[in-house]
Amino acid sequence: MGTCAVRKDQGICVNMSKSTSLQKVLGLVLLQQMLCSSAATHLSIQEEQPEGIKIGSIAQDFLPPYHLLTSDKHTRLDTQTGDLYTTAHTIDRETLCPQQPTPTGPCLIQQLVLAHDVVVKVTVEVEDINDNSPHFPEDEVRLSVSEDVAVGTSFLLDDQAQDDDTGSNGQLWYHLDDPDGFFSAEEAGQSLVVVVRRTLDREVRDTHRLTVVTTDRGVPSQSSTATLVVEVTDINDNCPAFRLDSPKSILVPMDAPRSTAVIRVRAMDPDLGPNSIITYSFSPKTSDKSRELFSLDSDSGQITLAGTIDSDGPAEYILRVLASGPSCPPAVTQVTVSVLAASSQRPVMKIRYIAELREGAILIKENQPPTVLALLELEGASPVKGAPSIAGEVPFLLRPQTGNYLLLTSKPLDFEQKSKYHVSIQVRDSRLPRGGEEMVITVLVQDVNDNAPQFQLPHYQVDVEENNAPGTTIAHIRAADIDSMQNGEVAYRLGLHTASMFSIDPGTGRVSVSVALDREQQEFHNFTVLARDNGSPALESTTSVSVHVLDQNDNEPVFTTTNFIFFIPENFPRLGQVGVVPVRDPDAGVNGQVEVQVVNGSGPFMMDNARGTLRCVAEVDREVQDRYELWLVAQDGGHPPHSSTARVTVFVEDINDNRPKVILPSTNLSCLTVSPTMHTGATVTKIYAIDKDSGINGDISYRMVASEPHSPFLIDARSGNVTLAQRLLIRDHRLHHLFIVVSDGGEPTPLQSAVWVNLLVNETEGPCTLSTVPIPAPAHFTHRPPKKTTCEEDQSGIKNAKTTLLVGLGMLVCSAIMLLGAAILFIKQRALRRSHQKLASKGSEIPLRLKETYHTVDWADVQ
Repeated sequence: MGTCAVRKDQGICVNMSKSTSLQKVLGLVLLQQMLCSSAATHLSIQEEQPEGIKIGSIAQDFLPPYHLLTSDKHTRLDTQTGDLYTTAHTIDRETLCPQQPTPTGPCLIQQLVLAHDVVVKVTVEVEDINDNSPHFPEDEVRLSVSEDVAVGTSFLLDDQAQDDDTGSNGQLWYHLDDPDGFFSAEEAGQSLVVVVRRTLDREVRDTHRLTVVTTDRGVPSQSSTATLVVEVTDINDNCPAFRLDSPKSILVPMDAPRSTAVIRVRAMDPDLGPNSIITYSFSPKTSDKSRELFSLDSDSGQITLAGTIDSDGPAEYILRVLASGPSCPPAVTQVTVSVLAASSQRPVMKIRYIAELREGAILIKENQPPTVLALLELEGASPVKGAPSIAGEVPFLLRPQTGNYLLLTSKPLDFEQKSKYHVSIQVRDSRLPRGGEEMVITVLVQDVNDNAPQFQLPHYQVDVEENNAPGTTIAHIRAADIDSMQNGEVAYRLGLHTASMFSIDPGTGRVSVSVALDREQQEFHNFTVLARDNGSPALESTTSVSVHVLDQNDNEPVFTTTNFIFFIPENFPRLGQVGVVPVRDPDAGVNGQVEVQVVNGSGPFMMDNARGTLRCVAEVDREVQDRYELWLVAQDGGHPPHSSTARVTVFVEDINDNRPKVILPSTNLSCLTVSPTMHTGATVTKIYAIDKDSGINGDISYRMVASEPHSPFLIDARSGNVTLAQRLLIRDHRLHHLFIVVSDGGEPTPLQSAVWVNLLVNETEGPCTLSTVPIPAPAHFTHRPPKKTTCEEDQSGIKNAKTTLLVGLGMLVCSAIMLLGAAILFIKQRALRRSHQKLASKGSEIPLRLKETYHTVDWADVQ
């Protein structure tokens, strides 16, 4: 129940707990309304940063003061500056955001900050660093593989390595150290797959202990090791066989009692469990009498005497014994039991050692030719004394020597095949009792250094990512020497021409690199590794190692220049090639595949990445825009990608695509009054025209194409000024029409426009108007050729001077003739002039048809 407060003035009881709840509800509602109008800021920081590191600030976007609405022990807010800092509680991404079994996304710390009157949602993304090593759940990982598995079969381990980091820091690769080459490691995503590389045989080796090295792809990388125990399980791939040392004959005294142990046969099956069970039995070929006299234990193979030996019975019994296993044909051996009279004397064998003797055993070096080891002497009064023999198939023999026997090897011995022999010498007399017919001599084979170290592979291919940490182990080269002791001790070294950056541990064969590799400088490194044993003389073998440096996206695309300049003419064809934009990225694969884009897409240009060229996709007009500034971004395909920029300036060159436009006079109906008193050479008016083209294409010239005969007006070709060429006469007091052609300097054919200039010579200065475009009469106008240039005038003056000189001399000589024919010439000249005037009036006629609404025409239209 809540408490009740009584107000004295009103006598009202107020429930305090309800009031507090109401305040909380109102606070939550207010907070929700503020959040609905809140803003957001995203910051980031790497994990494991010390205290006082600035994460970021919200001051650039929001006004003070700042108040932290939520609390977090990992961050601290400066209420004055809006800066967010780390605290003494170190930010550990793996603790904040446990990712097992798989990462679920970015690790975020979210807080609410009240900035002035705005609630800001501050999200701090915790970036991962490579601070965790990969590890297996247990130090020892087990895998069971059947011995009949096919080579190339893959096995996915139940227990996989884990790395609490994310991204490349948590991406793993594996190396399996198996010096015998039975297994190798492959990657299936983040999982380790063990692949069988050689045929397995449990009977030869039932357990393989391997070292798994797990390394992440962080920089610098972290690694760990674990032991992989591969247990080879058994299948029934072997059948029972009698052992070489299983006895094949025995002497039994005639008076031996019932249940005497006679002999035990031994068979073996290298399989395990039910597959190795052996059952012994007599063959059906064993006689019934033998079955009655001897018994055979089916499990142990022990033969015992089941009855009493009859003195009148046979001197020997032949027992055929079968050894049977599951799903196997039985193995057969024959045991000969010889009955020995009770009075027989057991012989005595003496041995004299010739070879070196050590601790009661003969010592002989391997690879020796047949060598005498000992002298065997046989003594005894038994009349049944016979020749001794060696039991089993062993590389030894007995050679008779003047009543004695020499024990010697029958062939060179091999320590690696067998290092110890037990030579059993028996007497060949079936009547001898069991205790005196056998002597066992131990022979030890001494190892010599006759085997060189053998590498697991004749060539090693190693893949290493560039930018590795100095000192990184890149390979584990192993060689095995089957010799013993110091003859089998192997030391490793690198070849003479190996780069100094590589080194190898002489004892373990681990190859490391002392510097960070750079694929762009050298992608492949080749060297040799030598393995040398410690024998005398020492034996050595070599293998080759190829190191392939894998690419990382550590290079930006590079333009050949950061400022490209291209020139194109206006009216450039669509999709025409503006220019080549060379860019290269020394990385390989997708890291070196570069795509170039135009980032300011307002211009009429695009990149053709297939050809590395810049193309024009729309019409360009110099008169609209004569220059374009582009920015290109080249980005490779790596993750994360790298990029670079370049500026491109495209200048649009002018072509003669605009005709001159006449500004003054404004129309073909314009008219100007000229005073008759104007002085010769004075400027009457000015023709003003413009051309949007540039250079010679915009260079304007003026010429008077047609006017009345004896027109007193001239036009300047460059300035367009119309001047008075001669004094105005009474006959010039009238309206004059000048047809002006305005031309540009374009090549090969200039563009032209035309205009009428109407001048009224009148003493009264008043408005001059025309109602229609002038329609000239043919007889009133004459064609005006273009004004001669200065060079042409000079040439004309020289020619005129020569002509004047010749004419003067001719007149001095022919003056009399000219005076006599003057009258006749005058009449003929008058007639000829009239005919020329008619022809000239026809040739100067201009078929001009202009619309009254236009003041310019194309000169090509009137020619």
